[in-house]
Amino acid sequence: MKVIEVRNLRKQYPNHLAVDDVSFEVAEGEIFGILGPNGAGKTTTVECVAGMRAPDGGTVRVAGLDPRRDRDELRQVLGMQLQSAALPEKIKVWEALDLYASFYADPADWTHLLDQVGLGHKRDATFKSLSGGQKQRLSVALALVGRPRVAVLDELTTGLDPQARRDTWELVEQIRDTGVTVVLVTHFMEEAERLCDRLAFIDAGKVVATDTPAGLIAQVGAEQHVRFRPSGPLDDAVLLALPEVHAVVRHGGQVSVSGTGNLAHAVTLTLAQHEIIPGDLRIEQATLDDAFLALTGRKLS
Repeated sequence: MKVIEVRNLRKQYPNHLAVDDVSFEVAEGEIFGILGPNGAGKTTTVECVAGMRAPDGGTVRVAGLDPRRDRDELRQVLGMQLQSAALPEKIKVWEALDLYASFYADPADWTHLLDQVGLGHKRDATFKSLSGGQKQRLSVALALVGRPRVAVLDELTTGLDPQARRDTWELVEQIRDTGVTVVLVTHFMEEAERLCDRLAFIDAGKVVATDTPAGLIAQVGAEQHVRFRPSGPLDDAVLLALPEVHAVVRHGGQVSVSGTGNLAHAVTLTLAQHEIIPGDLRIEQATLDDAFLALTGRKLS
């Protein structure tokens, strides 16, 4: 079931066309990623979805609601964590959640929500005293306090250290597991590949492609590379005889095997049959970075 439908969305600023004919759909219960470089139009797009900006063209529906016409109803359906959101420095964590809960007729139990996002021990802490990761977790709790069907998370892990980023990824997965549809705006490839069921590449205000991470990667080709240093003499013909292998190239003592299918398994099994140990074994295949480069002509930055 589609919970978000965006058709031919357009948003023009005085000197900049931020969103140009963007269309996509989000199915209920999935994590849908909007991936692109800074300035690509990602935030403007989700702000139009959330009713925070009026589009200049196209249509948006969230659970059948028009975000501009049905703003009060939308507030009961959609929760949003903003990239640049900030709270008063001296407000306490519990005060912020209690305040936001008062905006809803049937809010979530924010004391339980605090534990869910890992901030139970910070109940009485001020916003100013929280770390970057804790502030992001609080913003997620505030987005969820109204029991939304859809949560929009905009650049949730920007500025976080690697451990805090991974902890936040686990939180996003937990949110989805409770039945909430998640729209995740990001410019981190690893984040999109780890979390998203489907995603849209956005570049220069346009949707370049929409698919699963694996589907996008498949668009740039399925070729893989297995690199290793053989423990003994190895005839290239042994590997070239495998149907999965397309080419064998040597660089000094390193062997690089290119191919498709279950390449790694075929190569390592053949090496074992010939009593060759593959040292420094590396298996490489196309990534979302490769897909973005192939589809847009430039790297994500």
